[in-house]
Amino acid sequence: MTAATLRLLPRAVRFLRARPRALLAMAAWSVLESGHTFVSGYAVAHALDAGFLAGRTGTGLAWLAVAAGTVVLGGIAGRGVFRGLAALVEPLRDHLVHQVVAAALGRAVADPSRAADSAVVSRLTNQTELARDSFAGLVLVARSFVFTVAGALVGLLSLAPELLLVVVPPLLAGLVLFLATLVPMARHQRAFLQADEALAAELGAVATGLRDVVACGAQRRTAARTHALIEAEARTARRLARWTAARSLALGIAGQLPVLLLLLAAPWLLRRHLTTGDVLGALTYLTQALQPALQSVMQALGAAGTRLLVVLERLTGDTPPAPHPTPPPAPTPPPADGPRVEFRATTFSYGTGARPVVKDLHLTVEPGEHLVVVGPSGTGKSTLTGLAAGLLTPTAGEVRVAGRTPSAPTAGPDPHRVLIPQQAYVFTGTVRENLLYLRPDGAPPGAVEASLDAVGLGPLVDRLGGLDAPLDPTALSQGERQLLALGRAHLSPAPLVLLDEATCHLDPAAEERAERAFCDRPGTLVVVAHRISSARRADRILVLDGTRTAVGTHADLLRRSPLYRDLAGGWDPQSPERAPTGAHLA
Repeated sequence: MTAATLRLLPRAVRFLRARPRALLAMAAWSVLESGHTFVSGYAVAHALDAGFLAGRTGTGLAWLAVAAGTVVLGGIAGRGVFRGLAALVEPLRDHLVHQVVAAALGRAVADPSRAADSAVVSRLTNQTELARDSFAGLVLVARSFVFTVAGALVGLLSLAPELLLVVVPPLLAGLVLFLATLVPMARHQRAFLQADEALAAELGAVATGLRDVVACGAQRRTAARTHALIEAEARTARRLARWTAARSLALGIAGQLPVLLLLLAAPWLLRRHLTTGDVLGALTYLTQALQPALQSVMQALGAAGTRLLVVLERLTGDTPPAPHPTPPPAPTPPPADGPRVEFRATTFSYGTGARPVVKDLHLTVEPGEHLVVVGPSGTGKSTLTGLAAGLLTPTAGEVRVAGRTPSAPTAGPDPHRVLIPQQAYVFTGTVRENLLYLRPDGAPPGAVEASLDAVGLGPLVDRLGGLDAPLDPTALSQGERQLLALGRAHLSPAPLVLLDEATCHLDPAAEERAERAFCDRPGTLVVVAHRISSARRADRILVLDGTRTAVGTHADLLRRSPLYRDLAGGWDPQSPERAPTGAHLA
């Protein structure tokens, strides 16, 4: 047994000793209920010997009527048992709820950051109800087993003591084997529950952070970790299944073997002057009382009992605080002018035989340059940023960032480049945690405030309650999510920033402020734009039209790119604060 289990035993004894009236009431009703067990076999034996086999049908029917009457008596006793059970179960539930609330409040006082512990909700609802129901079922089954076995053994003794020689040895052997499986069963049940919870937590984290997994290029590592958790759960399930098979063997020895031995020993018993009614009465005790009682108690102790033990350990034990992770070393400061991004005869298509989205692209983005990418939907703008971020691998040609081929990061945020997609991701946590996601080493307060002011995030942070206020992503508009993601990217140390329509849900004024903040930020900037005003602020503009490209300044492209002229045709240069439908570039 574990140390936690040993700590639970005295608590359980104290809990039961504090409620003697409930225990005595249940015991009294159980004695009355066990009368049905005793009478069942005894009445069958006498119905045969003194009734039907002796030619007295009325006597036989009278004994069977007595057996039937005890069924009604057992039902009345059952009502009393349930009333006594309620006097045990409901105080247990109240005690567990008190324990959980007191522990949660204690943790909240000691560490305010843990006040919003979502696990408390599970403990107060699911786990306490599971403990309550498991305890009730366990008490009912254990009580029924004890009194049923007692009634059956007394009945066998009243019929003939020789019957105990046939029934008791295999019954004891099966019970001993079953009891020997309880400790390893509990250990493997606990291991299985822990493996199942670890897998569920991992799958939940992957499901909610799938975009981050892809953005960080951690697909293979995440898949490997998830596969390892699945294999671990499968191993614990196989071990648990082997011990479950041992429990089935114990049930067979204790429940089925006595029946077989009774049938084999019937000639010997009859030679010892036992009657046919005695043998049939003993068979009734075995099949109608002992077998069902054994099956119920073994299932309850083997499944519900171990689950109850694990849940009680968690509800009443002290959960150690999660260790604080060691912060990774601060990344090497990037060059002030940012990296050079080169596309060298780059071609990319989604799948073998598919039409290339980007074909034979030759482009160099100089260190510190601000490049805007425009074009109709489906012309490869997002693909271009994916290639620069290392999330996609060219079908032909190559991509170079700072002289190296970019690759998807294998662990944690990439300190060299950051990609913000159109659907900005904000996770549950504090505002500060969201902003510092790309700065795992932390950032000075002055840097945080500077980024808030630069992208225009201050009013939103104030409305949310400050940097340490809890953040509910579902309560934010898409524009507010984009603004938080932009603040996160501005605060990051990455010298290459890729904004893939990351401002499409902002109004033109907010978009201009955010983009100017990134223009003033040291580093190389690539923006997939959806308004012509964004293109006007760039050093150069890349126009994508399928596999055709054009690169130049705003004025240059107006002269030589028909597509760019069409895209820019709806823009009113006298009113840059407005963006008509025709002014959208994507």
